[in-house]
Amino acid sequence: MRILIFHGYLLAGTGSNIYNARLARALVGLGHEVHLLCQDRHPDDQPWVDAAGDWDGGALQVRSLHRVRCTVYRPDIGGLLPVYVEDPYEGIEARAFARCSDAEIARYIDANVAAVREVLEHVRPDLALANHLVMGPAILARALAGSGVGYAVKVHGSALEYTVKPDPERFLPYAREGVRAAAGVLVGSGHTARSLWAALGDPAVEARTRLGPPGVDVELFKPLPARRRPAEPAVAFVGKLIVNKGVDLLIAAWPLVLERVPRARLEIVGFGGDREWLECLTNTLAAGRIEEAGGGARRHLLAFLDDLRGARRERYVAAARALPERVRFVGRYEHDRLAELLPRCEALVVPSTFPEAFGMVAVEGAACGALPVSAAHSGLAEVSAALARAVPAPAAGWLSFPVDDHAVPAIAERVVGWLESDPQLRERTRTALVGTVRERWSWEGVARGVIAAARGELEWLPAP
Repeated sequence: MRILIFHGYLLAGTGSNIYNARLARALVGLGHEVHLLCQDRHPDDQPWVDAAGDWDGGALQVRSLHRVRCTVYRPDIGGLLPVYVEDPYEGIEARAFARCSDAEIARYIDANVAAVREVLEHVRPDLALANHLVMGPAILARALAGSGVGYAVKVHGSALEYTVKPDPERFLPYAREGVRAAAGVLVGSGHTARSLWAALGDPAVEARTRLGPPGVDVELFKPLPARRRPAEPAVAFVGKLIVNKGVDLLIAAWPLVLERVPRARLEIVGFGGDREWLECLTNTLAAGRIEEAGGGARRHLLAFLDDLRGARRERYVAAARALPERVRFVGRYEHDRLAELLPRCEALVVPSTFPEAFGMVAVEGAACGALPVSAAHSGLAEVSAALARAVPAPAAGWLSFPVDDHAVPAIAERVVGWLESDPQLRERTRTALVGTVRERWSWEGVARGVIAAARGELEWLPAP
C-alpha cells in the first residue's frame, strides 16, 4: 500500500517530529511504501529513508539511496517556515504563525499544495495522513480534492493550543477546512479530544474522532539489568526548556530532594528559549538569594519561595548550595542517546504546566523502568492513570502530582518517596511499568490505527 504523509517540519528532535519518523519506519516495517513531505534537510540520516526529493533546482528531483520503500520530499516553501513555537531551524526562518502575515501563510499553503499534487501525480497513494490541526489538514484537503484519496488527521497538541485557540478568527477556518473532509481524526488523549471539540464546535468531528496516541520503540527504550544500574541515583527531565514545561518547579524542588538524598543527580535534557533563565535560577538558588530567584518566576514558583521561612528556609538554602554539582543542563539529545540515558535514571519528571496531548516522554521513561512523575492534567494524567492501574499500590501515588501552589514540594515528595523506597518494591514497579508499555503502546499498533482512520474504518479504533 502507498501512504502519503504530510508533516511539514523535521524528522528528529521531539514531539511530532519523532512521531512521524517512528510512524514512517513502522509503516515500512509492515511492508508499505511511504511518501513523506517535510522540511528536514538531512533525511538520509534516517536508516529507513531510501530516497529523497526536493525542488531546489526548480523542478522535483528525487535521488534514490536504496531500494525505494520510503521517499522523503522537501517542498520549496521559500525562506519562511510558520511554526507553533519558535526554535532555530537550519537554512530557513522559523516564525510563529501569529507573527506571519495572511499573505505569507497563503504562500506557505500554496507551495505545499503544489508539492503534494506533484507527488500525487507521481505515486498515486492509496491513502494519506495530515499532521497537526493547521496547516497540514487544509493542505491535504486542497491537494487531494477530487483524487479519491482518503486521509486522516493526527492532532498534535501544539497547533491546537498555541495557534488555533489563541487566535480562532485567523486560524479556525483553516482547521475546519482541513478536518471537514478527513475520514478520521486521531488524538493522543481524551483531553485533546475535548479541547478539539470545544474549539471546532462541530458534532461531525466528534463522531469521527478516535484515540491515536504515539508509540514507543520498545526495542530501543528498554531497562538495564538490575546489576548494571548506577549506584548514584539520577532523575531526568526531557523536553523544551520553556517555562510552560515546568522546569523551574523541578529545579526549585531539587534542594528539597537533596536534603533527603544528597547524592541525587538531576539531568535536564532539552533546548529552548528559557534555558538561560533556568540556568540563572539554578545559580541564584545555589547562592541562597531566594528573593532574587523570584524575578521572572510565575505563580506556583513564587508561592513556594514566599512560603520559605525560618528553619525550613535555612535547610533549603544549605541544600541548594550543592545545585551546581547536582543539576546538569546537558542540551539536546536525539532519541538514540536518550535511550542510553533513561535506563540509567531512577525517575523521570514531567512537570508541564501546559496541556499535553499525550505523555510521550513519560511512556518512554516507563519503558526503560524509570518511574514517570507527571503533572496531573491533560494527556499526562491519562498516561499516569493507565500506569497506576498496573504498578503495586504503594507506588501508584508517586506517578502524578497536582499543579498548584504546592507543586514544588509535591514533586520533591514523590521523587524522594521513590528513591527511598524498598528495592524490591522498585523492582516490581519497574517490571509493571515496562510490561504495561509493551502491552499498550507500540509503533506497529499506531501505524495500523493510522491506516484504519484514513480508510474511515473507525469502528476498530477506541473512542476518546
